[in-house]
Amino acid sequence: MATVSYDRWLHELWNGEPDRLETLARGVVSPDFVGNWPGRPGLVHGPDELAAVIRQGREMFEELRFEVEVGPITQGDLTAARWLARGVHQGSACEFRGHDLLRSGPEGFTEYWVIAEDPTG
Repeated sequence: MATVSYDRWLHELWNGEPDRLETLARGVVSPDFVGNWPGRPGLVHGPDELAAVIRQGREMFEELRFEVEVGPITQGDLTAARWLARGVHQGSACEFRGHDLLRSGPEGFTEYWVIAEDPTG
């Protein structure tokens, strides 16, 4: 199940239709989901805030696409994966990588930690 959920996490949410993000997020993460970014623990609470952060990040790029490089690897309720993103930022092609760690619960992912390169730096 976690592999399918990670596929939905990456391909439906991060690569999906921007106008459906809230609905998609509610189908992938739990209502009490907490998302943690480097230097910003607890940045996101719940599916709607997750959808807003995804939308905000995607608006910085044109043609942004994510693909899995390693994994997903699941042990117990944890799923880890390494991804590659490619897009266009301020008129220049760019790519950046990151690592996801997600905790699963009965209603979807409950916690998220990400470590990623800064594509704008």
